[in-house]
Amino acid sequence: MSGVVQGFTVIFIVIAVGYVLGRTEVLGPDAQQVLARLVFFVFTPALLFDSLATTDISVIFSSTLVIAGGSALLIGLAYFVLARLVLHREIPEATIGALASSYVNSANLGIPIAIFVLDDASFVAPLLLFQIMIYSPIALTALDLTALRDAPGRITLRDTVIAPLTNPIVLGGAAGLVISLAGWRLPHAVAEPISMLGNASVPGALLAFGLSLTGVSVLRKGESPRRDVALASVLKMVAQPLLVFALSYWLFGERGHHLFAQVVIASLPTAQNVLVYATRYRRGEVLARDTALVTTVASIPVIAIVALLLA
Repeated sequence: MSGVVQGFTVIFIVIAVGYVLGRTEVLGPDAQQVLARLVFFVFTPALLFDSLATTDISVIFSSTLVIAGGSALLIGLAYFVLARLVLHREIPEATIGALASSYVNSANLGIPIAIFVLDDASFVAPLLLFQIMIYSPIALTALDLTALRDAPGRITLRDTVIAPLTNPIVLGGAAGLVISLAGWRLPHAVAEPISMLGNASVPGALLAFGLSLTGVSVLRKGESPRRDVALASVLKMVAQPLLVFALSYWLFGERGHHLFAQVVIASLPTAQNVLVYATRYRRGEVLARDTALVTTVASIPVIAIVALLLA
């Protein structure tokens, strides 16, 4: 469990630094918005490009990709349907909530836990690929098209096709995947600055999350959509690990360490990237912020229980 403790300690320290920066206002009143835009337009695309361009794609296509991707889509779809039919939320808020309920913190927490707890970082790679190349484009396209719908005029077929192709995160991931599949290696002078920018994505997202907590009370009545947060949190920390266990155990016949690894990865909290997306589109920001914090705290006992039962 030392890897779990270490991973969460790093996360909380960086979030705390962001919170202090927000409280002291040394970065100005718009710091959270500016940092979130940097993460969205520069740091995360660079990280995705660098990660995929240097990844052996053959390692990624395994049962883990089906289990992690299938469970995320099913949980996200369940939230979206409930949010639309029961909570009567608009498409952008339902989309952000779907991400909050199923988008796993696979980078800044998943990688250290995979290394220190599971002794194999490859368990996270399929999930990273799925979230980068499939899940994010689906959600971001929905948000882009909704933004176009709300703008003057009407959505055309050209808008639908072009929307995902103009998103920097989608473009970064796609370019990295092309480089990897082609077997190309970028010159060091080009790869190094991209890697440096990508390394700022995780701390940048955590700092932006800490800044977002300044002057607010999490789950405050009248401000936080508590029902939405509760639904997303329960789906993320209870339904998703149980679904992954069921798929792994009964559908793929996994046992032992592989089964344990699948459920641990599914028990990770909501990624702070969801708040970055929400901030970019100015929709569902409080929902993303509160769900990320609730699931981050809740994931500690959940992973401990998983370890006691399956390790």
